[in-house]
Amino acid sequence: MADKVGIVLISHSAQIGQGVFDLVQQVITEVPIAVAAGTDEEEIGTSMEKIQQAIEQVDQGQGVLLLYDLGSAKMNAEMAIEFTEVENVQIAEHVALVEGAYIAAVEANMGKSLAEVRQSLRKLEIAEM
Repeated sequence: MADKVGIVLISHSAQIGQGVFDLVQQVITEVPIAVAAGTDEEEIGTSMEKIQQAIEQVDQGQGVLLLYDLGSAKMNAEMAIEFTEVENVQIAEHVALVEGAYIAAVEANMGKSLAEVRQSLRKLEIAEM
């Protein structure tokens, strides 16, 4: 199996994060995907440490794409990027978590680069209000 872009699913809810993971895994099993959902105390929220660990878990040298559910998760994702030694970690902004995770996994499974995966998500972007 060739190295592929890794994907990190960031959600405020452990159940939502796991549910999105389970949905994607029904179709795509060859892409490294990790869930960073809920706080360290298993409450609603996000954890910079969980995100950082997830980045390192899925890194295969082809880049890592972070998808998140709500805006405040982006702040922890940005901090995790600053603290990780993994290179080429990017955040998919303005993309719905479920649809974005599914499309990103399909594209990564096809061996596309991080830039190509990001480009495929553009059609899913949600306009800012």
